Order: sequence, then structure tokens, then C-alpha cells
Amino acid sequence: MMRLLVIAGVLLGLITSAGAQVTLRVGDQKGNSQAVMEAAGVLKDVPYKIEWKEFAAAAPLLEALGAGAIDSGIVGDAPFTFAAASNVPVKAIAAIRQTQEGLAILVPESSSITSFDQLKGKTIATGRGSIGHQLVLAAMDRRGWTADNVKLVFLAPSDAKVAYTQGSVDAWSTWEPYVSQEEVLFKARRILTGEGLTPGLSFQVATPAAIKEKRDALADFVRRLTAARAWSQDHVDAYAETLGKLMNIPPAVPLNWLTRAKIRIAPIDDSVIADEQKTIDLYLRGGLIKQRLSASDVLDCSFADAIARGAGL
Repeated sequence: MMRLLVIAGVLLGLITSAGAQVTLRVGDQKGNSQAVMEAAGVLKDVPYKIEWKEFAAAAPLLEALGAGAIDSGIVGDAPFTFAAASNVPVKAIAAIRQTQEGLAILVPESSSITSFDQLKGKTIATGRGSIGHQLVLAAMDRRGWTADNVKLVFLAPSDAKVAYTQGSVDAWSTWEPYVSQEEVLFKARRILTGEGLTPGLSFQVATPAAIKEKRDALADFVRRLTAARAWSQDHVDAYAETLGKLMNIPPAVPLNWLTRAKIRIAPIDDSVIADEQKTIDLYLRGGLIKQRLSASDVLDCSFADAIARGAGL
């Protein structure tokens, strides 16, 4: 009886006082969340409207969120940190854990470069403040290199792809699905991955306004996303097929990505706070942000119950 009352209360919360259906505007990257939720069948009975907005990378998604054009979205820990330090109104409401095999520095098949150490004095393309940028900084930090040991060229993924293909840069530090696209379709080589270098965090983020005004819809969305990610662990082929269709790419590309990624949703807990603080401190040492943030100030732990329900705990 109590469970029915809770569900009824949540459903009522998804309707505004004027009787209109709540609309949740969700930013996605390359069909990431939408594809897994569609494949898992968790979007069939949503009691609010979802407006999906597609972005090529986290930076434009966070710009849209900062401008109030979307309520929530998926981004990596690095661009999230960069945005939070730039006073973008954003909070992380759920963590996304995965292996770091798909965060990599790529070189073309024909390149003679076989290790990160050989990139000293050379040019790497990546997005400013992105997880690709984070990977380069972490690798340099590990080796005690200074900022002038490599030349970074900051480009959007589409422009980085052109520069990398044309040989204007020596390497490209990027993320999925771009890594798998280059590996599967063009036989690119990963000379370094984020394994052991970066925390392996992404976040479902939201504006403070959405957290306050659309909390029930956000909690329900996070619950469904968690369930979909749990489903995908045992249905990689089906998810890869859906993602391939949505992205208009061969399913071998997302299959390569998803087989090794092992993506799951996790609550914002002490381990997430500690890992996010490592990213903040790395960016502070690298000069990307000017003052130290406290991770706990930009992370919201209050959606843990929704995540637990989605995971069936």
C-alpha cells in the first residue's frame, strides 16, 4: 500500500499545477543514453515528455545547459569540472562508471609512433577541457613533463578528425565512439588509454533549476537509465545494433566500444567524490582552472534511491 502511495505521489509530481505534462529536455552525445534506453525498452510508459537534444561533444552540451536550453545531459568528468569552475550552473546527479579502454590517444595505421613518450615535441589534437585533454594532462603529469613538452591543438571532434586524417597533427586524444570508429573502420592504433590514468567517470548532470522544479521527472529518468544500463550488460549485441542505427554507422563500431566499456550507473558516493576531486586537482595543476573547487559542492547525492531502484537493489 505504501509503495502504491509513493508511486502515485511521484506520478502527481510529473504533472504541473496547471495540469500540463512535464517536459524534460535531455542532452545526449551520439545517441548514447537514448539508444540504450530505447534498446532496453524503458521509454514505453514515461509519464512525462522527453525532448532529446543531440550534441557532438560535452562542451556544446554544457553550453546549452548553461544557457537554459536543456535540463540534463551526459558529460565526462573533465568537461564537467571545466564547466563548474567556469560558473556554469550545473550539478552531477548520477555517476557513470566504465573502463577507460575507450579513452585513448590515437595514431594512424601508417604512423611510426608506438608510445606516448614518442609524442614529446609533437602535436596532439583534442577538445579543450574534454576527457581527451584530461588524458594528455594525466599522462604528462605522470611523467613530470611541462606544458611545452607537447603542442595541443584544441578542436571539435569533426575538425580534429580532419586534422588527424590529413596529417596536420601527429595524434588525436579522443573518446568513444570516435575511438572505435577509427579502430574498426580505419585501423587506427591506440598508443595510450585512460586505464590507470583517469578515474573513468562520466556524469548525468542537471541544472539546479531542473533539480528543484523537475525533481520527480529527473529521478524517474535516472531510475530508467540505470535499469537500461544494467540490461545492456547482458545484451551488448542488441544495444550495439540500436546504437548503430541511431548513429548511422556499422554495428561493429558500437560493438567494439560496448564490449570493453562495461558501462553502469552508480550513485554519487564517497568514492565518486574522491575521484572527482582528483580531476579537479589535476586541472588545477594543469592551469585549466584557477582555483580549487570542492567536489562535494558540485555533486548531488540525493538521487541515490532512484539509482538503487533502477539497479533493482
